Amino acid sequence: MKARERFSSHVITTLKNAIQDAYGNEVFAVGTLGSNTKVENIKIAARGDATSVPALNSYIEKGDVVIHNHPKGILTPSGADLSIASRLGNQGIGFYIIDNDVENVYVVAEAFILKDLVLLDKEALARTLLPGGELSCISSFYEQRTSQVEMLQFVCTGMNQDELCIAEAGTGVGKSLAYLIPVIKWINENDERVVVSTATINLQQQLMEKDIPLVKKILKTDIKSVLVKGRGNYICRSRLQDAVSEFSMFEETNDELTSIYEWAMTSKTGSKSDISFYPSGDTWSRVCSEGDLCAGLHCKYRESCFVLRAKREAASAHLLVANHHLLFSDLSFRISGIGHETTAVLPPFHRIVFDEAHNIEASATSFFSKSFNRFLILKHLNRIYRKKKGRTLGLLLGIRQKVNNPEKMEKMEKIQEFIGNIKDQAEILDYSCLSLFREEPTIYLKEANQPEVESMFFEHLFELEARLLDFCHNMEEILAPLIEKEVEDSLLFECSARVRRLKAIAEICDQFKRIKEQENDIFWLERKRTGAGDYFVQCMITPLHIAPLMKDAVYNPYKTVILTSATLTVNNSFQYWKSRIGLSGEEVMEKRFESPFNYKENVLFCIPSDIPAPSQQGFQEYVSPFVEKALISSGGRALVLFTSYSMLNKSYSDIAPVLKTHGIDIFKQGEDDRARLLEKFRSDIASVLFATDSFWEGVDTPGEALELLVLCRLPFQVPSDPVVKARMDDIQKNGGNPFLDYSLPEAVIKFRQGFGRLMRRRSDRGVVLLLDSRVVHKNYGQVFLQSLPEIQKIIAPGKQVIQHIEQFFYLIRNES
Repeated sequence: MKARERFSSHVITTLKNAIQDAYGNEVFAVGTLGSNTKVENIKIAARGDATSVPALNSYIEKGDVVIHNHPKGILTPSGADLSIASRLGNQGIGFYIIDNDVENVYVVAEAFILKDLVLLDKEALARTLLPGGELSCISSFYEQRTSQVEMLQFVCTGMNQDELCIAEAGTGVGKSLAYLIPVIKWINENDERVVVSTATINLQQQLMEKDIPLVKKILKTDIKSVLVKGRGNYICRSRLQDAVSEFSMFEETNDELTSIYEWAMTSKTGSKSDISFYPSGDTWSRVCSEGDLCAGLHCKYRESCFVLRAKREAASAHLLVANHHLLFSDLSFRISGIGHETTAVLPPFHRIVFDEAHNIEASATSFFSKSFNRFLILKHLNRIYRKKKGRTLGLLLGIRQKVNNPEKMEKMEKIQEFIGNIKDQAEILDYSCLSLFREEPTIYLKEANQPEVESMFFEHLFELEARLLDFCHNMEEILAPLIEKEVEDSLLFECSARVRRLKAIAEICDQFKRIKEQENDIFWLERKRTGAGDYFVQCMITPLHIAPLMKDAVYNPYKTVILTSATLTVNNSFQYWKSRIGLSGEEVMEKRFESPFNYKENVLFCIPSDIPAPSQQGFQEYVSPFVEKALISSGGRALVLFTSYSMLNKSYSDIAPVLKTHGIDIFKQGEDDRARLLEKFRSDIASVLFATDSFWEGVDTPGEALELLVLCRLPFQVPSDPVVKARMDDIQKNGGNPFLDYSLPEAVIKFRQGFGRLMRRRSDRGVVLLLDSRVVHKNYGQVFLQSLPEIQKIIAPGKQVIQHIEQFFYLIRNES
């Protein structure tokens, strides 16, 4: 076929020039079709040699055409060409081969001809939420929400125009329906897959169990939606069998493992959330699925694999609900080179909704951080080789039986010694690091005592790296010829995966060598405790900024990105939050949608003016008896939020005995799994829950169970935290004010999240009690107060505050 039949003259000229510039070697290009089905636009993506060229998936989208030349002029596709064409063709991507003069073309696979998109009729969709619309006809709890209708129209515009959209939706707006109705209608009309990403399990469950089924009824559609979970949420049958067999070998019992095994034999999902009890972290980590330990096609349990079953479910769905961490895991694979039109962690998708978007920076920071500790090293080494009760266990035993080369046998004998040396060095590093810690549980290496850190940390770390690399090098030499002979052997596969993980730990050690060169990373140590209470050290590398990652992974490749939360602004401005996630200076649609709740009538906000500042002596001595009086006044029904475990524990020990004499149950974070703890709190109307950090958000307790919210301190981040310190230093280095440009806005956003725990429904009423006088006596206090909706404020001595609280509860409980 003549090239002019498939390419515009401009494209032919561009290809000719590119091939000439590559000295006649192979060139890889990506083209887009015009209305006449000719390639009208082209991008040169890679250059190779006379017989090959890199095929870069990250440049390709559905409907594109990939083009490369055969320098010898023979256009017959090679086996590699056919393999790539088959894979890309199944993704709707065409595959063309041309000669160097761009006179002839061989069309191996036609591109999928994209249909014109059907745009959303925002007025018609808005009517579904108005009186007389579909929602009012099927919901007995219907109420018109003007801000919800406005947000729906805003999202419609964003979808139609392929925009980045930021929507702050106050509590009660009903943001889930406001974005789900346009998203599901779009899926129905245009056959595109969309991901809705959240930060909390609570919201995922609400979407799957309540909101998405409701929208399907409103729109009279039955598109498939799936809640996608990470591998670690599923049982691996192979690992479970290995764990059970090991215990049987030693005639030992593990009731928890036995219960998991019995459950797995009948479970349809294999999901941790479906177990009737909460398994310990140690046991679950021993039997759950792990990506690089998966034998894939070579696994004998493949046909009954829970993860594979879940992947098939996701691939057949058009609406995926996931958490931020899982989505970032998927995106990291895509930007590393596999592209956006193939399956990574998730099947390919076209548009994203980030709900609870205020958490994006924290979620991305967590995912893209690297870390290791002594126990992680031991976990991999012990799986390869260990001794227990005089018996030798591990993958090494099976590998030894496969080795018949004398030289390799000699290396095998040294492996045990290598493992012992690594374990010894990991222990030396751990104990040596622990001696560096004083009162703070973290050490920011950039500011640590350098001579002390050099001798107590770096010297031992680099010795550990050397021992790990020696071990990995020897294991690779042993495994390589065996894998070549037995490609499908699961034992060799797992051992090779364990070696790769240990090599990755060595690479983290190597990064610490270049700590001064890596200005975009934060190097730090954290002192943690095991379940038995023993201290150990976690070595951490955290990205300083996530903005570049967000641009490469999210904003640039995806047509529409909706970012929404109840708390994205500070002083009614999105600027701070946008600056943290890489949207400063970007063209975006942004809008605030006010809460429809009547806070002025329903919420009393109190601050005792005579309370000492948190840094002053007598603060805790004031807090405990004051909170005790407030809780007795409310009859329980309270959530008390702290900013530290030490203050939580001290207050609990002071207050709990007194509350029990009043018949008020008091629950404390850490006593039980979060979900069960919240369920106990909701079901016991007169109870109190003491909690910290993560409970400042994602707690949804409407009605009588929560009528008093106590915020014990303004939620400023700990300034000595290495990540906080490094980011504040970076702001100062660039001419900013660390407190005003970072610390204060972060605290305001978290404060607004905490405040939002009280009023979850239009009918809710209650008191918010803030025990931090800085909001009154410091200039920056107004920023916190101005971030709140219009409410009744009482700023008075503590005795008067208690009287106001008592009067408030008396009135609402005696209304007819």
